Amino acid sequence: MNIPEHLFYTDSHEWISLDGDIATVGITDFAQSELGDIIFLEFTEINMDIEYGEPFGTIEAIKTVADLSTPVSGKILEVNTTLEDSPEKVNEDPYGEGWLVKIKYSNQEEIEKLLSKDDYEKIIA
Repeated sequence: MNIPEHLFYTDSHEWISLDGDIATVGITDFAQSELGDIIFLEFTEINMDIEYGEPFGTIEAIKTVADLSTPVSGKILEVNTTLEDSPEKVNEDPYGEGWLVKIKYSNQEEIEKLLSKDDYEKIIA
């Protein structure tokens, strides 16, 4: 199972990469493997304000449909529109081309509550 050291994680299986006050969000390798083949993604609107835990979209796999929940409060700046035509990128490269959204986060305390690689490994073990 691929769990990069430099990322942060949530117990709902999202990963977060930080660049200043911008959080890039995706689902973990573990999550994509549990979902199976991803066939469709739908996202909320760009520039939408979103609160921690609110859905920012849905992900549909052969096995199920699930909400995608935001791990940080803020404003949706960008969605990965390439996934509209190539949702399999989430399966193939969840930490790279399979990223989902970019959020300008507004609450540093939420960032401090994110999980490290070691903490996330304990959850999925």
